[in-house]
Amino acid sequence: MKIYNAHIYTMNSKDEIIENGWAEIRDGKIINTGSGTCSTSSDDIDAGGQILMPGFIDAHTHLGIIGNGVAFESDDCNEQSDPVTPHVRAVDGINPFDFCFEEAHNRGITSVLTCPGSANAVGGEIVAIKTTGHCIDKMIIKECGIKFALGENPKTVYNDRDETPVTRMATAALIREILMKAKRYHEDICRYKADPENNQMPEFDMKLESLIPLLKHEKKAHFHCHRADDICTAVRISKEFNLDYVLIHATDGYLVSDILGEDHAYTVVGPIICDRAKPELKSMDIKNAACLHKDGANIAICTDHPVCPIQYLPISAAIAVKGGLNYMDALHAITSGAAHAAGISDITGSIEPGKDADIQLYDSDPLDVMSEPTLVMINGKIIS
Repeated sequence: MKIYNAHIYTMNSKDEIIENGWAEIRDGKIINTGSGTCSTSSDDIDAGGQILMPGFIDAHTHLGIIGNGVAFESDDCNEQSDPVTPHVRAVDGINPFDFCFEEAHNRGITSVLTCPGSANAVGGEIVAIKTTGHCIDKMIIKECGIKFALGENPKTVYNDRDETPVTRMATAALIREILMKAKRYHEDICRYKADPENNQMPEFDMKLESLIPLLKHEKKAHFHCHRADDICTAVRISKEFNLDYVLIHATDGYLVSDILGEDHAYTVVGPIICDRAKPELKSMDIKNAACLHKDGANIAICTDHPVCPIQYLPISAAIAVKGGLNYMDALHAITSGAAHAAGISDITGSIEPGKDADIQLYDSDPLDVMSEPTLVMINGKIIS
């Protein structure tokens, strides 16, 4: 099928806008795009000059792992029995029947990262998923990261239990310890595989096994960090262990934007729509995304759902525009920019051949508070 007569925001690397454009979809993929007149059939869709763009992507949420209004029974976000749990997987805690999935795709949000929470120094495995489906295994895009947390959250949780960590020093030490163990464990496995006669296979350790893809750059390290010093600690640890890192929240990012810009650090800003509910949020400012982008950091914008409801992702981007971010850069921050931060840009996030047909149509400004998509498609199927 084709969607034609559209004003296409491709959100590709060239920032191409196609006037009077069309996109051809087959087997859930975008197979071609173009402009001008094209052959059409009764199955094709006349966009009537509307904006055609990729589905929005929220690069940090707890969608489905913290249920909609069900309190403890449906909150599977934090395994607080141990401050170091890299082996737990968000995918095992997600309920795809949570009503918030419908709220997400109705507002054009077609993909999200669902993450373990930030109670633990090492929280577990992050998964990128589509926002439609009734079996999570069919919704997975990629298991793409490991969650780490610095600062106030792990301190508060374990201080209340009179256990370690109760300081920022101890939180960082726990992260370093497990990464050092994983590095040695992986090296021992490699030595055994290279020369099994003269080396022993190490005893299986599920925690360490789960970190090997991180050390091999097959997954990214996502660091929850708000305060500027915690942001710098995340960068420090990442460089010590040569990790591909993503900074989550980075509330004080604008205070160290020069440092993050030097690294072109992936920085997922948000939630933007929230109160300053704890001490490390005291410097929260809507200019954060603009300052980070100006100094060279790679930005995405998130809701941290349910902290900010998932459907307010585009409004969050609009508020970043009010804070000084360029409009198209704000769109990038919830489409292709978010896809790059998540490590799924080869699959979704832009309208170009080979990508999943995760797309939406608008007859008004996509970031306007009054806007709703007139069509949402995920994997080439019309969802709403």
